[in-house]
Amino acid sequence: MSELFYDAAPNATRVAPDRPGPRPYPAKPREVILFGTCVVDLFFPEAGLDAIRLLEREGVRVHFPEGQSCCGQPAWTSGYASEAREVARAQLAVLDADMPVVVPSGSCAGMFRQHYRELFAEEPDTLKRVEALAERTFELTEFLLNVCRVEWQDLGEATRVALHTSCSARREMNTHLHARELLGRLEKVERVDHDHESECCGFGGTFSVRMPEVSGAMVRDKTRSLMASGADEMVTADGGCLMNINGSLDKQRQPFRGRHLASFLWERVSGEGKA
Repeated sequence: MSELFYDAAPNATRVAPDRPGPRPYPAKPREVILFGTCVVDLFFPEAGLDAIRLLEREGVRVHFPEGQSCCGQPAWTSGYASEAREVARAQLAVLDADMPVVVPSGSCAGMFRQHYRELFAEEPDTLKRVEALAERTFELTEFLLNVCRVEWQDLGEATRVALHTSCSARREMNTHLHARELLGRLEKVERVDHDHESECCGFGGTFSVRMPEVSGAMVRDKTRSLMASGADEMVTADGGCLMNINGSLDKQRQPFRGRHLASFLWERVSGEGKA
């Protein structure tokens, strides 16, 4: 690797690439579909329930189709396009209802909005359904901020948090910007920067399995940065990253922990975390 790579400032990639124009946002709908994601379903089910609670608090009825599974991202990023296409086709079948799809993960939302177009580029009829799904797909914090236009009273105790967003969520959905603004609206929450905020945590789906030594080094850098930030905890809207970071912290026997942003937000606005 070049010396330029090693000399780069830790947050040189903090700003996500420019996107083609601002996204128009609709009025708040009466109903939405929640795509829970496989990681939330298997490892962080309470975060999925908290996402539903946040939406219902805004007067939105939430549907959860039981036939949903994986968005297909692991197969797609591993180069298995045919397998990813079949998984994606199954999700299209359960998400075809004409209502917004809210996803508590920027990377999975980005899969719907960006990569399904590539998967079905040679199937014109399917591509029409894909285009419709892309326009109806919103990451959770994006939806709360720009569609529900939430106005919250912070019922929690004063705290300091560090934010982590996955690489693909930053590039494809700008979720770091949405999360920052939501956290900034909570008067008793101070968001602190850490010098590896924009760096990959090393998860990358199957990357962490294929290259465990590299992945392990990356997540150790991430955890050191988080613990040095002065934050009380880390929050993220990406379950895979959360699993990876907390797993590393556990292996290091460190008490510092992260949790899903949906659960953090629900605690702040519901007051359920108060003693």
